[in-house]
Amino acid sequence: MSFRWRYENASGTEVEGPEKSFDGQAEAEEWFSATWPQLLDLGVDQVYLVEGNIEIYGPMSLHPPA
Repeated sequence: MSFRWRYENASGTEVEGPEKSFDGQAEAEEWFSATWPQLLDLGVDQVYLVEGNIEIYGPMSLHPPA
């Protein structure tokens, strides 16, 4: 199975983002760590890490805690 990110806006509606898949969770997380500011600029407010059809974790907000 491959890992990918699912992108949502603040209301939980899925939005478009980079369609990338990764061989491992660590690779996906490294990419996200380097890319999250650009995702925020694209209108992504939160993400889920998904392996195949299984949610590994999320939602994870891209905004700092209040």
